[in-house]
Amino acid sequence: MSRFWSAVTHGLNPYVPGEQPRLDNLVKLNTNENPYGPSPKALAAIDAATADSLRLYPDPNADALKATLAAYHGVEPIQVFVGNGSDEVLAHAFLALLKHERPLWMPDITYSFYPIYCQLYGIEPRLIPLADDFTLRADDYLPRGADRAGAIAFPNPNAPTGRLLPLPELERIVAANPEAVILVDEAYADFAAAEASALPLVARHPNLLVTRTFSKGRALAGLRVAYAIGHPELIAGLERVKNSFNSYPLDRLALAGAVASVEDEAWFQQSRRKVIASRAVLTERLRALGFEVLPSAANFVFARHPAHDAAQLAAALRARAIIVRHFKVPRIEQYLRITIGTDEQCATLVQALQATLQTLQTTLQTTSQAILRAT
Repeated sequence: MSRFWSAVTHGLNPYVPGEQPRLDNLVKLNTNENPYGPSPKALAAIDAATADSLRLYPDPNADALKATLAAYHGVEPIQVFVGNGSDEVLAHAFLALLKHERPLWMPDITYSFYPIYCQLYGIEPRLIPLADDFTLRADDYLPRGADRAGAIAFPNPNAPTGRLLPLPELERIVAANPEAVILVDEAYADFAAAEASALPLVARHPNLLVTRTFSKGRALAGLRVAYAIGHPELIAGLERVKNSFNSYPLDRLALAGAVASVEDEAWFQQSRRKVIASRAVLTERLRALGFEVLPSAANFVFARHPAHDAAQLAAALRARAIIVRHFKVPRIEQYLRITIGTDEQCATLVQALQATLQTLQTTLQTTSQAILRAT
C-alpha cells in the first residue's frame, strides 16, 4: 500500500498520542486530563445545542467564542483565532507563521509534535539544549550577529518537564527577536500563577503569538477546542491557512460548550486550585520516596528515581492498573511524567510506588547476597 504514498508521507514519523487503555479499575495518569470534569454549565450548553440545528453548519468564524475569549483576556476579537484543539492551532501556526528560510529555534526537549510539524511542512529546526536542570535559558535564544532565528517556538510551562520560564526572561526573547514570530504554547498555563502568562505581552510585541487550550484547565479534552491570541496580522495569517484547509473546524456543540466554560469562572478557579494543591502534596510524597521531582507549573510532575529504572517502574505500575507516561528519548528516558489525578488517585499511585520500591529493593538485596555467596 505504501507504494502510493507521497515522498512526504514516507518521511514522516507520526506523533504517538498518550495511550487510552481499557482496563478495569484503571488509574489513568498518562495524558494530563483534568480529573474533575467539565463545568456543569458547559455540559448544559452542549446538551441544549444538541437539537435540530445540528443539521446546519456551525459559524465558520466562531464569532461568539472569539468575542467571549476576547472579553475574558482583555483583547479585541480580531486578535483571537480558534481551532480544533491545540494540535490544529499549532499546525496552522507552523505553516502560516513559522516556516521561513532561517531555522525554527526550539528546545531539544519539548512537545514532541513540534519536530513532526517541521517534517510535514519542510521547516528546518534548530534544537537548542535545555540546561542540565531542564530550564530554558533565554540567552540561548538571543540573536548573535547574523545568526538569527526564522522563528521560535516553545511551551511555557514546558512539556514534558513542567518547568516554567519566568515572564521577564520570556520577554527578553520576544524583544530581542522583533523580526521573528515567537510562539509560546501555554497549554498548561492554567496551572501556573496567572501573572506568569505571556498574554499581557501581546499588546506591546506584535511578533508574539500565545496559544491556549480548553483540554487541560477546562477539562474539555474530548471537545477539541483551542485558540491563539496575537497581533491581528498574525491572526490573519492563521485565518488564511485555516480557510484553505477547513472552514468549519469547530462544531456547534464545541462552540456552545466552550463559551459556557469561559463564562463559568468560579468552576474553573475551583478546579485549577484543586489540581495545584494536589500537585504540591504529590510532589512532597514522591520526594519522600526518594524521587527527584522537577518544579512543575503544569498539571503533571516529571520525576525520576536515582536507584531504579523508569521503564521498570512504569511497567510495575501498569501491572497494578496505574498508567503513567514514559518517554524513550535521550536525556529524559529515566523520567516518568505523572498526571495530577484526584487525591484518591494520587494516594493509590504513592502506595503502589511504595510497594514497588520495596519489592525492587528486596530483589536487589537478594541478588546481591546470592552473588556474594557465589564468590
